[in-house]
Amino acid sequence: MGRQKGVKVSFAERFEELEIWREARSLHKQVHLALRGCKDYSFRDQMRRAALSVMNDIAEGFERRTKKDFAHFLDLAKGLSGEVRSMTFAAEDVAILR
Repeated sequence: MGRQKGVKVSFAERFEELEIWREARSLHKQVHLALRGCKDYSFRDQMRRAALSVMNDIAEGFERRTKKDFAHFLDLAKGLSGEVRSMTFAAEDVAILR
């Protein structure tokens, strides 16, 4: 099932059109709101920074306009999303998040 001849494949013109960026934006908002009352400021700030960096890396990679750079920044964003996930478990373990 290959691409048909003459069929144009469209790609986003702006990073805001990327579903993955919109999901990362939602993740950042969820993390920010979930940690509003957190008194462990270094933990809170690190988790918020990591979540913000996920969406920023996706945007930066897209703006670089080469497939290689975009792939590199998507890889960075994936690593940061793992950090956010891991920190979520840590926050649950010490009752920062319930």
